[in-house]
Amino acid sequence: MNKLLSYTSVLLVFFLLGSYPPPSDADKDKVLMGVIMESLNSGHYTALEIDDDFSAKAYELYVKRLDYNKRFLLDEDVKRFDNYRTALDEQIQAQNYEFFDLSLEIIEKRVKEVEGFYEDILSKPFDFTKEENVEFDTDKLSYVKSKDALKERWRKLLKYNTMTRLADLMDDQEKAKENEEEDYEEKSFEELEKEAREKVMKSQKNYFRRLSQLERSDRLTTYINAITNTYDPHTGYFPPKDKEDFDIQMSGRLEGIGATLSEKDGYIEVQRIVPGSACWKQGELEVGDLIVAVGQGEEDPVDVVEMRLDNAVKLIRGKKGTEVRLTVKKVDGAKTIIPIIRDVVILEETYAKSVLIKDKKKSIGYIKLPKFYADFSKKGGRNCAEDVRLEIEKLQKENVKGLILDLRNNGGGSLKDAVDMAGLFIERGPIVQVKSRYGAPYVFSDKDPKVQYRGPLIIMVNSFSASASEILAAAMQDYNRAIIIGSETTYGKGTVQRFYDLDRFLKGRDYDHIKPLGSIKLTTQKFYRIDGGATQLRGVIPDIVLPDNYRYIDVGEKEHDHPMQWDEIKPLEFDSWNISEGQRARLKKEVETRVSASSTFDLINEYAGKLKTDRDDTKSTLNLETYRTEAKERKDESDEYTDKLEGAAPDISVEFLKSDLPSIKADSSKQVRMDDWKEDLEKDVYLYEAINVFKTMK
Repeated sequence: MNKLLSYTSVLLVFFLLGSYPPPSDADKDKVLMGVIMESLNSGHYTALEIDDDFSAKAYELYVKRLDYNKRFLLDEDVKRFDNYRTALDEQIQAQNYEFFDLSLEIIEKRVKEVEGFYEDILSKPFDFTKEENVEFDTDKLSYVKSKDALKERWRKLLKYNTMTRLADLMDDQEKAKENEEEDYEEKSFEELEKEAREKVMKSQKNYFRRLSQLERSDRLTTYINAITNTYDPHTGYFPPKDKEDFDIQMSGRLEGIGATLSEKDGYIEVQRIVPGSACWKQGELEVGDLIVAVGQGEEDPVDVVEMRLDNAVKLIRGKKGTEVRLTVKKVDGAKTIIPIIRDVVILEETYAKSVLIKDKKKSIGYIKLPKFYADFSKKGGRNCAEDVRLEIEKLQKENVKGLILDLRNNGGGSLKDAVDMAGLFIERGPIVQVKSRYGAPYVFSDKDPKVQYRGPLIIMVNSFSASASEILAAAMQDYNRAIIIGSETTYGKGTVQRFYDLDRFLKGRDYDHIKPLGSIKLTTQKFYRIDGGATQLRGVIPDIVLPDNYRYIDVGEKEHDHPMQWDEIKPLEFDSWNISEGQRARLKKEVETRVSASSTFDLINEYAGKLKTDRDDTKSTLNLETYRTEAKERKDESDEYTDKLEGAAPDISVEFLKSDLPSIKADSSKQVRMDDWKEDLEKDVYLYEAINVFKTMK
């Protein structure tokens, strides 16, 4: 059969028979593949034939991701895999995992073999006087033909890692000697080299321990996503834990203890305490503490030493109001049990915030929006459109004469909030067209005639402004409502994704052993500007382009495998605002004149060219003396660039809003964060240029 049999049909058969077989892992995998492919077939924006061409694309993605750096697989392994290059379509339709199981068997075998290399290689000193180099661009590397050749690749890699650590140790020793530090104890080159190898040995031990903790489900997710990403780079399978992490990123909130954790030498180490969080209020947990066991209330604690970080985090997270007991090893070695009542942790750095920019006698409002967040988990949850409206309201009380909305590095998020936010600046009208696989485009419009802010508006973007950021910037540009300032183009992500809970296919019968399957994120729609052009691939071209560090480096949607293509549809009718083409052209010419005469932008442009050159140079020497010389040259160049940039930094007058001062002063940690942010803004050359544009806007 060419078409996939819907798993819902399979369920119906079992229902009619009146019984369900007990599910095994293999059964679950079959169910998972069937449900995912049914979802793709019926729900994705693009209908693809599951044929040999599809098979080859999925195959290439998976093999590349299976051993991205070509450090494990042999040429003979890949040639064996090649037998399946055009066979995956049949296996997918039959929910057959023959190729995946073979790849799993081989990669695990190769990892074990390679694990035996590093101790032998690192057991003796390296000769750093030899003239040899190591290549880091995997596209320029071939799969090696023998284990000896693979060991040689690892020898070069480990030699490089040792060399970089040795260079750092030598630099530290020279600096300590120069500064005549009291506790300084000079070590010989041989001692430093041995110390560097021991550091690499320890890091490799941790690396291979993490590899050993990869479960079949982790590898299976990689395989499935090679299939889903053949449709487009944003369609993917999310196991239950990964979906939970995505929801946290979208809402900016989670329920837990409020600590950032990492894995260190088999322990779970506390990296950061979030101010205002549950563990911050409790007061006993500290940065550097090692969590060795986790208990739920009065239950026996679970040992988390050598446990994968994500599995340990599952035990620590939990619903607001519940108790978790952490058995902690302090820095001095003492152990203690810390009881913490979980609470909502707010990730404040993701939220909109504003300041005043003082320019002679008038003030300009500045709002930074890091992402288009929305809390989908509850009715009335926090969302960015309302937050931006409130920031505008506060700024208007300060009598601002202009507004800058900064969307630089904003990767997008909630479509609804992008539409609602656009409505803050126009009376009413279409904002974006969204086209599904079938039917006419749907137009998202602002239907509220109220305008929150009518004054001059500048929107700042860069190459990493994506998705919802591009929708807002494009709409304001098409309406002639704002001047867009930034990189040569934005990211170019013009597609809409929706999450679907795969368990919904299993409703109606008791199949608890198979649940939860997780979720699939499907690209179901494409964005189109109100002028008819897609934002996909091309992004938004600013009215005023400023040089930046990435201008000579390809970034954005076009760098992904299998991106959806640009196209256009019928434009809409809408009422334009008051920025004329003449004024736009005048402002652009004025900026070009300033930029061409600016030593700061000359410096940025020169550094951008250097970054391009450095990026294209994918080899590194393994001669220590040469490496240190080149490293010093790079550092001197970077320091010189930084010093010149700081020396040429503009002097922007930034003030906190009067309404924000009480909350800032009441929280010392928030005061530090806000002061650091304010200091960065005061030296922001791009913000300075946006202010200059305001001075001549009509």
